[in-house]
Amino acid sequence: MSQSKQYLHVFPHNLLFTLLAGAGLCLAANPVSAIEPGADWVKGRILVQPRAGLDAAEFEKVLKPHGGHALRKIKGVNVQIVELPGNASEKAVLNSLRKHKNIKFAELDYILHAEKTSNDPYTPNEWHLNKMQAGSAWDISLGNGITVAILDTGVDATHPDLAGQLVPGWNMYDNNADTADVYGHGTMVAGVVGAASDNAIGVSSFAWQAKIMPVRISGTDGMASISTIANGLIWAADHGARVANISYAVSGYATVQNAAQYMKNKGGVTVVSAGNSGALDSSLADDTMISVSATDSNDVKTSWSTYGPFVDVSAPGAGIWTTTRGGGYSAVSGTSFSSPATAGTVTLMLAANPQLSPVDVENLLKTTAVDLGTAGWDQNYGYGRVNTFAAVQAAALSVSRDLSAPVVAIGSPGNNATVSGWVSVDASASDNVGVTHVDLLANGVLVASDNASPYAFSWDSTKVSDGEAQLVAYAYDAAGNYSASPVVMVNVKNAVDITPPTVTISSPINGSKIATKVLILAEAKDNVAVANTSLYIDGLLATTVTGGTLSYNWNMRRVSSGTHVISVKAVDTSGNAATSSIQVIK
Repeated sequence: MSQSKQYLHVFPHNLLFTLLAGAGLCLAANPVSAIEPGADWVKGRILVQPRAGLDAAEFEKVLKPHGGHALRKIKGVNVQIVELPGNASEKAVLNSLRKHKNIKFAELDYILHAEKTSNDPYTPNEWHLNKMQAGSAWDISLGNGITVAILDTGVDATHPDLAGQLVPGWNMYDNNADTADVYGHGTMVAGVVGAASDNAIGVSSFAWQAKIMPVRISGTDGMASISTIANGLIWAADHGARVANISYAVSGYATVQNAAQYMKNKGGVTVVSAGNSGALDSSLADDTMISVSATDSNDVKTSWSTYGPFVDVSAPGAGIWTTTRGGGYSAVSGTSFSSPATAGTVTLMLAANPQLSPVDVENLLKTTAVDLGTAGWDQNYGYGRVNTFAAVQAAALSVSRDLSAPVVAIGSPGNNATVSGWVSVDASASDNVGVTHVDLLANGVLVASDNASPYAFSWDSTKVSDGEAQLVAYAYDAAGNYSASPVVMVNVKNAVDITPPTVTISSPINGSKIATKVLILAEAKDNVAVANTSLYIDGLLATTVTGGTLSYNWNMRRVSSGTHVISVKAVDTSGNAATSSIQVIK
């Protein structure tokens, strides 16, 4: 039976809230300067990702000059939460760590805000469901079998439209199972995605047959650190969530991007708010998550919606009726609600076709969107306003079978390079759908895996014998396809060289009598390599050559009669030196 006429409800509430998804901009290239004016961070703490393969002891050596130490690791993404001494400047430490060859990225542990204001325009019905053609989509899918994680302030499990919709979640903030809503924001977000519907009470949602997994990431003030958000996303991915909604402005944060990649590698889709600054955010496009700006009932971007190159799609976010903490209902506005409208659509798509990959979902969402603004993609609407019916219909008809392997190559070190100690190895990989991870092998032994681009490794070359070593990278996609990079051969030189060169003077012969001039010939050899060879005559430097072969014409016309000393000194690449001397007579 069609469900298309079951979602128009009017509730005479006098209080109208606008929930802001996040205060502050998120510039990927330099998040410190971009976010500082509108956001705070956890003091005495930073987030650092070492290159894959760097061991704990070596990482602590990197931190030691700054007085820092690794507090704990964010599971699954190799991001370390680092504690700094009270007198340390977080920004100064970051600037230093970002220059270190063994560090992939370092950033502040920013705190993001969910803020409330009042006096939004009153909207008397759930217009967004009509605008997105959700009713027609319900003839295809209701969200059955899909779990949606709501990473937010908690969810009111006693609300009549949510009580039967929840599965157990987790409180990342307090590290316990209490996921009650402590601020009110999460209950509103959850209601947009999966409030009970077609039940003659309350509001309708997008995917009411889906299950809601509350993951509390904030304190009672509604604020959440990006490390807690990342931990919550990984927890959700590990506990069966196929879709995750984050109604905070998280675009541009490397730690959250790594967690979203972890979710993506498990077949999950992460949807996030663009933010409510009303300004341009220059964060770059990121394929680990779907970023959503907000539109009004006229398909126009709202004045308060953040926009920029990171926006993927847009969705209704003004005057959205939903559930509120304490059992009520209200109309709310913000990209906090355009995001769950999109997450609800994604849920319906995956329920209609569970075989879809995250890349399939994103592509279908974009290609079926209603193009607004400038033709094609633009920074206000992304690829357009989400059309739930078109997206779900396309998902149901889609046949996806990936048989193409990724392409991978090692960019550095170069072939035949001489290396020692900890070696930085950089690889690039691409795939028609998406790379899940890249493995680096040295002489056939796994060094480390990296699941997020850029693929950066630290290899301890002391674990192989000196001489030639073989480096190969393997790239994998979600379908199990994989390929190997071209082999890179490097020359490992770690052993301490204490052997000096040998020096032979072949001309003139020791004790020779010279009248006017003589050709001096010498040869130096070494177990590794001779760096330079120098000629001294009577203790004075006559010439120096690179390498071990020396030839010098000595004119003795103005040299006094008597005995003279010819010495040749060779130095190898480790600094070991040897000298050979002879005497000649004029």
